[in-house]
Amino acid sequence: MTSPPLTNERPNILFVMTDQQRFDTIRSLGNDLIDTPNLDRLVERGVTFTNAYSTCPVCVPARYTFQSGSEPTRTDIYDNAVPPGGHEAVEARCGPYLGAAMTQRGYRTFGVGKFHTIPWNGELGYETVLYSEELYDSAAQRTGDAYASWIAREHPQFDWIEALMGERTEMYYMPQMSPLPPELTVESWATDRAIELIDADDDRPWFGLVSYIGPHPPFAPPLPFNRQYDPDRMPSPVTGKEEVDHLDQHIPWMNYAVFADEVDDVRARTLKARYYAEITYIDGCIGRLLDAVDARADSGNTIICFYSDHGELLGDHQGWQKESFFEASTRVPFLVSWPDRIPAGERSDALVALTDLFGIATTAAGGQDLRQGSDVLGLLAGSKAPRERLFGYHGRPGTVRFKAMVREGRHKLIWMANGGRRLLFDVVTDPHEQHPIQDEHPEVCDRLEQALTQELIDEGVTAALSDGSLLTFPYAIWPRERIYQFDRSRGVEGFPPLSVPDDTLRAPETKEPVHG
Repeated sequence: MTSPPLTNERPNILFVMTDQQRFDTIRSLGNDLIDTPNLDRLVERGVTFTNAYSTCPVCVPARYTFQSGSEPTRTDIYDNAVPPGGHEAVEARCGPYLGAAMTQRGYRTFGVGKFHTIPWNGELGYETVLYSEELYDSAAQRTGDAYASWIAREHPQFDWIEALMGERTEMYYMPQMSPLPPELTVESWATDRAIELIDADDDRPWFGLVSYIGPHPPFAPPLPFNRQYDPDRMPSPVTGKEEVDHLDQHIPWMNYAVFADEVDDVRARTLKARYYAEITYIDGCIGRLLDAVDARADSGNTIICFYSDHGELLGDHQGWQKESFFEASTRVPFLVSWPDRIPAGERSDALVALTDLFGIATTAAGGQDLRQGSDVLGLLAGSKAPRERLFGYHGRPGTVRFKAMVREGRHKLIWMANGGRRLLFDVVTDPHEQHPIQDEHPEVCDRLEQALTQELIDEGVTAALSDGSLLTFPYAIWPRERIYQFDRSRGVEGFPPLSVPDDTLRAPETKEPVHG
């Protein structure tokens, strides 16, 4: 047994996750510009891991890592594109998904919120699942989405809204306000449903996942949170030299894709104010979850894990979105508490990752299955050593878009197949990663690159290799293209051609003109 002995009664387990929340957005952990009283409660309830990472920092692969307990080298999901049949293939290669694994261990299981599987309703093994996804690719998906159908059924006066979480496409990185009142947002809905499930009359221990869509852009907090933070009190983004910040071509490519290629500091500070407002609003929702847990007689024997799928550049390194191995993108909040077993209010600098969540749940349930994760509960009990290094991946191996991260001690290597370029940072002395040191310490780069190569060899990822070394390509500037994100469920595919501009003013279902 690699973990501490369990109590006679198995704990309830609640996983709470946000989407695109940076590691540095919790007040009690050092950000005195943001108000997060309930995340502060969680910090004091257990242990904060200050070196926690999303090893593939973008929505789809990050979620597959914790649902499967496996890294992209085994899920074969390295970006938001899933190979055909990939959802079933992940389970075939890695074993049952987390929901199924906990159901098999005798838990009552439920999941509420954003899952971002492909297909959108991919089976994960939860007894009860309520989906609320960001986008609806078809009318059938909007009808099948638990939140969108709830709005249509219970609050039809708002069903006309195409983008329930805020406008996307050219408005993706524009400050916005939610089109819905605070009690009807997707986060409030998910909280209400989760509380109902927490309080269900069932003698079994329960495992629940509550997956909030925010603070993922668009940054559209509801009234009055939209005016909580003064942009003039927000700091401007932290940037370095462009040849460093944009050495990874994914950053300028993505900036252009989401219409964020010309964001000045004034707009950046306003976006940060709305981003913080989203987090504060969600913090209130999390507070209601904590109150529901605390109201139970078994609250002390309830594990709560809080984390995010990845971070958000938020203008740092002259970039927006994620999919980068800079800290702002790949490092995440990671809080673990279990009042009956884990000391409160402590910090740990051990390297942890989203992959470790699978092991936390299965270990606590009495049937440990770590897969590619580390034993976090054993680490907290003092019976297991922390991992020495952590690997991250993004982009399809064997293509110019493949890149990787190696984090070890104070050093972090970012390696890119695009030109075989390398960036090395000392994240202790240079936490904002403005001063790369690969030229001063080539021996550290070489050692970490060799460790990465060996890991890929051991995992059988041959597409990333050539003659036993990392496969590289001539450095290229990627061609720019826009991403259009409209409500396809209602027949909206994009902007109309100039020849028929009035198509935008026609109701999608009837094509009848909409009059002002």
